[in-house]
Amino acid sequence: MSNKFVKDFTKQETEGVEKLKAKLPEILKAAFDNETPYTLWNVKLDKDSTDERLSVLLVKFLRAREHNVEIAAEMLTNTLRWRKEFKADEILEESFDQEVFGSVGYTYETDKDGRPVCYNFYGDLDQEKVFGDVQRFVRWRVQLMEKSVQLVDLEKVDSMIQVHDYNGVSMFGRSANSKAATKEIIKIMQDNYPEYLALKYFVNIPWWGSKIYNLIKSILPETTTRKFRVCSSDELLDTLTQQIPKENLPAVYVSGNGKKKEVSSSKQPEQPEQVLAESSKKEEEQAENEQQSEKAEQSKVTDELKKEEPEGPAAAIEAVKA
Repeated sequence: MSNKFVKDFTKQETEGVEKLKAKLPEILKAAFDNETPYTLWNVKLDKDSTDERLSVLLVKFLRAREHNVEIAAEMLTNTLRWRKEFKADEILEESFDQEVFGSVGYTYETDKDGRPVCYNFYGDLDQEKVFGDVQRFVRWRVQLMEKSVQLVDLEKVDSMIQVHDYNGVSMFGRSANSKAATKEIIKIMQDNYPEYLALKYFVNIPWWGSKIYNLIKSILPETTTRKFRVCSSDELLDTLTQQIPKENLPAVYVSGNGKKKEVSSSKQPEQPEQVLAESSKKEEEQAENEQQSEKAEQSKVTDELKKEEPEGPAAAIEAVKA
């Protein structure tokens, strides 16, 4: 036994994995109508396999179903059926417009433990371009997940890190397609990628995001919330570098502004006093308008949080799970 993750199995997990392994022929037959071994995430699902990565893979399904072998077998069967119907094994070969999705999400470098880090950006998105075709977005997002899973070798690492960036997000700016896509992605991830998440960071959280998180934290299971890290833009770099080396962070975070676009450091030319005075006045007016807009937004969100309709906390819960 050389795999470090297998060494850490409890007695219950070791026994459960062996039982689930013995069920692989019937699982494959139920999913594909034959017992031919299938390769899932570079691991062959073969009951006679001595590959310890198979045990690490199977224990994920067991843990996701509280070590109930029968229910774990059902989950694995359903995952294989979904992969067949969704054509998930072909998705890495598909091409998606980088001008549309390139800034929406990507996998970049690793954390201090060598786990891949997947970044997802939710602010300043063109809703029509990104979510106009819901199924196109869903397939792109599954491809991103598959790319990340390919980096989880089940020998050195068995999970990944996710960073969800909410810079520029408005609680009320989501389109119907965005909500539909989010709902579908949540279900896909929950049903078919068990125990792949080590930590999830929610960064650049606006004030209302913190309110929502505190509101829903008490109703989410502790096994879920213990994987969450929530921080504002002021805390961003310190929080991320606790787990991710600074040199492994995308430039967008190292710059210190927490935004997708870099802030120019070029020096501004000197201006006449009159121009400076006019500029100062405009800045004051702009600041006042922004304060009024923020107060209006805060009032709107506060009222929304008191409601029980899906557009209030329920929608926020979906966003947290995604």
